[in-house]
Amino acid sequence: MRRGEARKMALGCSQGGRWCARAPWGRPVLRRPPAARVSEGVEAGSPSRPYAAAAAGGEELLEVCWRRHFLRGGAEPRPVAWRDYLSGCHPGFGPLGAALRGNLASQWWDSALAFREQVLAVDAPLHGPPAAGAAPAGQGLRLLPSETLREALRGGGCSREPGGPSLEELLGSAGALRESLLPGALAQYASCLELVNKRLPCGLAQVGVCFHSIPESEHHNKTPVRIGERTTSLLAWFSSPRTAGQWLDYWLRQRLQWWRKFAVGPSNFSSSDFQDEEGRRGFDLHYSFPWGTETIETLKNLGDTELLQLYPGDSSKLLGRDGRKNVVPHVLSVSGNLDRGALAYLFDSLQLAENPLTKKRNSQRKVLKLHPCLAPLKVALDVGKGPTTELRQVCQGLFNELSENRISVWPGYLETVQVSLEQLYTKYDEMSVLFTVLITDSTLENGVVQLRSRDTTMKEMMHISRLKDFLIKYVTAAKNV
Repeated sequence: MRRGEARKMALGCSQGGRWCARAPWGRPVLRRPPAARVSEGVEAGSPSRPYAAAAAGGEELLEVCWRRHFLRGGAEPRPVAWRDYLSGCHPGFGPLGAALRGNLASQWWDSALAFREQVLAVDAPLHGPPAAGAAPAGQGLRLLPSETLREALRGGGCSREPGGPSLEELLGSAGALRESLLPGALAQYASCLELVNKRLPCGLAQVGVCFHSIPESEHHNKTPVRIGERTTSLLAWFSSPRTAGQWLDYWLRQRLQWWRKFAVGPSNFSSSDFQDEEGRRGFDLHYSFPWGTETIETLKNLGDTELLQLYPGDSSKLLGRDGRKNVVPHVLSVSGNLDRGALAYLFDSLQLAENPLTKKRNSQRKVLKLHPCLAPLKVALDVGKGPTTELRQVCQGLFNELSENRISVWPGYLETVQVSLEQLYTKYDEMSVLFTVLITDSTLENGVVQLRSRDTTMKEMMHISRLKDFLIKYVTAAKNV
């Protein structure tokens, strides 16, 4: 291939979205993605790992997450610890962390909408007026203009104006921040029931941000009140009372298998059962962090209590069809914390490998082996030896093609600071980039690029026209495991 032809190819000279050049190489071999197979009800064994993130309570992982912008907080005046990220009171996720959480939410939606004929996606506002049966004015998180609050406090809890509202009245009428997605989903049950022809079982699904008060026991400064937030997933499943217990067991198996599907060490995800004060049965799903287990998802059979409270004296709107019978359904709540889930997978993915740049033991190369479906970046494009302008044109054309096919790409070819390839690979391994594609002078001659795998560190040559299909098939194969 002549350089002029390669340049045309890079600038988008394509037909039907495919590169014009023919590939002389054979079909790329799809290596098995690093996802563990877990059969239903059977716990997969954890593969041998060169490193467990338990070292020093996860400080090494925290430094990697700050350095590679999975998490924010490395430059904060007060050191941010793992407890801050777990509690939801922290500076936030960085760009790569937000992409990881977004990919996790996308996979959750795919699993929730597997029952597409029975599950509807819903949404609800972050705040709203106090609903019937809501927490008293002295409880919950309320929205109140600061000036209004100051006026009430200056008046000793009463309005300065004659006949004005007291502080209790102000709090009672103030909008409430949502602390759970469940009330908003239950409020839409009756209207959504019509969409499924009142047939049971059915479900409502939502992902959104919820707020909560940080317990005083977790305060580590003099701040009287701290509010945390978390990205939550919810599947509200409505079934007949006679099958509610079976559905709870079914969703327990499905959800535990789902969490383990994306893990390097599936056995770190576990479950435990519980009963609340009213005797209602449920399960907590946990992840084993270095300091102990943390709950990442809760499944609970709520019965029909919450629904009946929404429609007091008029339960006819709640009736769903269970065969030939009309019944008030029982509600199964499946509520997950996607923020904690993302943190769990960061711990699960961290491994150490030999560092070719040094022989020191404490300078081993850190690799985040996130599942291909969760990895924020699938491929990084970089240039090697050759004319810089022409190589960047090839990279730009490839970047556009991959992005159009929803393959996340890191434009490493825009970097102006020159580093060695080993330093580049070390950086991308910490960013959990699946593949590094090196565009060199050979690419301009014959269309061949160098492909380096994060998981195997092996390098192979591949024609540029095969790259898109290879990446799509690789991620799809990992998703279907």
